[in-house]
Amino acid sequence: MKSQRAKCAKLTRFDVLLGPNSGFVSSTRILVTGAAGFIGFHLSKRLLEAGHQVVGLDNLNDYYDVGLKESRLAILTQFKDFSIHRFDLENKEAVDALFSTSKFEYVVNLAAQAGVRYSIQNPYAYVNSNITGFLNILEACRNYPVKHLVYASSSSVYGANRKMPFSVHDNVDHPLALYAVTKKANELMAHSYSNLYNIPTTGLRFFTVYGPYGRPDMALFLFTKAILAGQPIDVFNEGKMLRDFTYVDDIVEGIVRLIPAIPKGNLKWSGEKPDPASSFAPYKIYNIGNNNPVELLHFIEVLEEKLGKKAVKNFLPLQDGDVPATYADVNDLMQDVGFKPDTSIETGIGNFVNWYKAYYKV
Repeated sequence: MKSQRAKCAKLTRFDVLLGPNSGFVSSTRILVTGAAGFIGFHLSKRLLEAGHQVVGLDNLNDYYDVGLKESRLAILTQFKDFSIHRFDLENKEAVDALFSTSKFEYVVNLAAQAGVRYSIQNPYAYVNSNITGFLNILEACRNYPVKHLVYASSSSVYGANRKMPFSVHDNVDHPLALYAVTKKANELMAHSYSNLYNIPTTGLRFFTVYGPYGRPDMALFLFTKAILAGQPIDVFNEGKMLRDFTYVDDIVEGIVRLIPAIPKGNLKWSGEKPDPASSFAPYKIYNIGNNNPVELLHFIEVLEEKLGKKAVKNFLPLQDGDVPATYADVNDLMQDVGFKPDTSIETGIGNFVNWYKAYYKV
């Protein structure tokens, strides 16, 4: 009951925030790329429940279980105001055709080739999807104007930064893997289009997202599967890791609040002391994270408690491209849209475990 009241409170605050003159009213037509993905699914469902028209775009690639993606889409297609288009973002002709016929008001670009470690093995997949694909979205927004382009960046852009918490106002010029490079490139590309064509763009740096219908390549999913099967789990950096685990509903809440928060040029911006998080152009960057780093070993302890089973741990060194800690400064998010992610790992992991057991019938 408490969580339901909290959810209602968030919705109420959200309604007050937007107000009747926000332009973000029911039946707004929104493109969500990556709609069959983890965050894209949850965002699309939330927008549909609020009465918006959602057009999904996803290539349903086999980076992980396509059946899980189809299961997400099966839920979304129950809504009359949802439609799905299946093709690659790299297909410029298809992207342009979709934009020319659909007349989107807002675009949320969540489609990308995900995974830090996979980017070390398959770098070209990241350039094709995350760079070429995003360029096609930017070009479509230029040729078929939209009110606001919101796109996924990542906490991985902080790379070698060690100042904590990670702030959007700090430079991020030392990425540790190509995945992070492509996400930083997205931010730079968006800025150039905001400058040249006055397209309002907002980049969102997500911090270790988890929850029901999550990605099978993420730690929580891998740990749960292994523990239930009685197999050891790989614990990197000897368990000496801190992560700002962020529950998917909090990520979605942040996105939904930011969609109508169309950025304007920062009149105080100075090229002598440039602020990386804003610009003279209509451009903004936000962190969306729980602002509460958790030790990996404690995260595993909570999972063990929810599963009612102990894990066999295989301690390993830090992986290439990985970082020992993440910690999100969310002051800008709080200041601009009045929201701070706050779902505890006890609640979030519990919800995931309940979903996992029901979905996989274990």
